[in-house]
Amino acid sequence: MTNGVRRIGFAYNPTIEAALELRERATGWAAMRGLDHWATTAADYDTLGRELPGTDVLVVLGGDGTFLRAARAVADVDVPLLGINVGKVGFLSKVEAGDLVRTLDRLSAGQYALEHRMALEGRILRGAAGGDPATTPPVHVALNDIVVARGSLARVVRLDVSIDESHLANFVADGLVVASPTGSTGYSFSAGGPILDPTARNLIVTPIAGYLTTIRSVVVGGSVVVRIRVIDAHEALVSIDGREDVPIAVGDTVEVRALERPIRLVQPDGSMPFWDLVRKKVELLPS
Repeated sequence: MTNGVRRIGFAYNPTIEAALELRERATGWAAMRGLDHWATTAADYDTLGRELPGTDVLVVLGGDGTFLRAARAVADVDVPLLGINVGKVGFLSKVEAGDLVRTLDRLSAGQYALEHRMALEGRILRGAAGGDPATTPPVHVALNDIVVARGSLARVVRLDVSIDESHLANFVADGLVVASPTGSTGYSFSAGGPILDPTARNLIVTPIAGYLTTIRSVVVGGSVVVRIRVIDAHEALVSIDGREDVPIAVGDTVEVRALERPIRLVQPDGSMPFWDLVRKKVELLPS
């Protein structure tokens, strides 16, 4: 048991009616118990950045996309996350909407544990020489995955992929996914990658619809750097957790490594174990 929460935030998806209803129920619950609380949309990073310091838990009301937006905010301000699923599959959410009040009561009573999840950071080095060495490229943070992929036209990209100083392969494919263990149930899994225990510290490198390649997916250690250089492409982009797309060009290199500080997820007492959750969620996927 941990200390009960005293200040709680709610991040929600404003486009889902069920999430708006949950927000009202959640803020009403906090008000009745005299808990300090606040609420904003998961995409409102200005408010999140202002309110997160001093917050004990950020409760996310929405699907996986909403959760990933909130995860980006807590990567800067270390606050534990708890997802309440009002989407369809919701691999990232430990709690279904019907258990909202029971779960909040457990948070208030300190009946929960914290689980560390490895996140990713990506940098885009511009130009065939890796960009201007005097310029530090911005860091893009992802909880699930960083994807290098073709643009809107149905033309493959050619990617040179290396692990640290070792050349892995040249892929002719729709793209390549570098996923965290948490993201192993997402795009990487759809492209043929394995599912990892979410508390592991590994990177999964999976080509998307690779052409004439014998490498389907590899799992590497959490201390390596994966480099993806664009050899040939009509149009290519980098997708960060599916929420942000950055155009890239031939000669650009994308570096992906593990983020040093983990993102902490709340595990309420009595919540479903991960592998039971996987079995249940996979059964809900369309066949």
